[in-house]
Amino acid sequence: MNIAMFSDAFYPRINGVAISVKSYAEALAELGHNICIVCCNYEKPTRENHYHKFYYDENVDIDKRIKVLRLPALNVSFSKEDKAARIDQWHTCKKEMDAFKPDIVHINSEFVIGYFGLTYARHRKVAMVYTFHTLWEDYAANYINFLPERYSKKLAKEFIRFYLKRSDMIICPTERIQNVVSEYKIERESKILPTGIPKNVAEVKKGQKPLFHNQLYKGFPLKKKKRILLYVGRVVKEKNLEFLFPVLEKVKKVYPDTMLVLVGGGPELEPLKKQAENLKLAKNVCFTGYQSRDDLAYFYKLADVFVFPSVTETQGLVTIEAMMTGLPVVAIGEMGTVDVMQGDNGGFMVKHDAEEFSAKVLALLSNKDLHEQKSKEALEWSKKWSLPDLTNQLVDFYKEALEIRKQRNEARV
Repeated sequence: MNIAMFSDAFYPRINGVAISVKSYAEALAELGHNICIVCCNYEKPTRENHYHKFYYDENVDIDKRIKVLRLPALNVSFSKEDKAARIDQWHTCKKEMDAFKPDIVHINSEFVIGYFGLTYARHRKVAMVYTFHTLWEDYAANYINFLPERYSKKLAKEFIRFYLKRSDMIICPTERIQNVVSEYKIERESKILPTGIPKNVAEVKKGQKPLFHNQLYKGFPLKKKKRILLYVGRVVKEKNLEFLFPVLEKVKKVYPDTMLVLVGGGPELEPLKKQAENLKLAKNVCFTGYQSRDDLAYFYKLADVFVFPSVTETQGLVTIEAMMTGLPVVAIGEMGTVDVMQGDNGGFMVKHDAEEFSAKVLALLSNKDLHEQKSKEALEWSKKWSLPDLTNQLVDFYKEALEIRKQRNEARV
């Protein structure tokens, strides 16, 4: 099949959507399918790329069966990390898609690029699959802060319904997302398919671990610290990272040498650094900033406990990545974390309570047998997110969507 994947977020932008698109594109290419990823150009705008230059990115380290079409894009006021494709690039997109001749249009986001995908599918009567990655009702207030929350939620709901109603097949990463589709009263076929995690996420190159750690110790104050609590992900408000400071304070009372390591970049990096200083925790908190995805396994291997405080997560893929390396997780049991952990699998799922959270962290740090038990449990539980198995399911969903679209096209003749 020729599969066009539309996403407003893609590398070098790192988030769950970008990871999902890249992971499935690579796995589909391995099965022999041809992929074209339509996304934004993240380069700093110049006269050339700002106004009329689109190009196929040959610098992304992916399979030769995958094309990456970059469209000129603008900065957006509500997020320093994101871009929005120029509306006048629709005709470019349409022309390039006509040349690619997709059998399936797979939309992974809802902004300009996503709208291009939806419009193309409807114009050409191509089967359209939409992955409902993000519950924008829960995030809208962070971006549309000039409206009362009830209005921003309503706006977000209608925004998503626009895509759901026009899809031939809806893919839901979690059961909770699928329930939301039902709540929206959308009469479309929906399937549950979490984002698959490639096995190489947990791979550490032979002989490279000591070298990586030596380099890490030179750049960050970690060498003398014996116990490490790790967070990996975007450093943004919705991740609830300030919750980890009182947790660290409680753990420090028992193990003064404990270090909280926050791996990732984002707009909340500087505010959190100041907060750590104000709480006199600066010596026990390490902010690494953005790190290469290839190096994340070394951080997972270095840590004792993975801590995940987000209460608005759709999936929480990093918890699975941590488990794949045998790192036990302590996470707040909200949203996607509930779907991922389904209880105390691979660690502990707790309430939004610093006392309970820190108690479970301390249990893992102080009980070697418990830590080993949860480590083995994490490795076994993470197998449910095997990318090859989930990709085969995705192909089946594509085939079903093709049949649905064929019947709809015939019904309109």
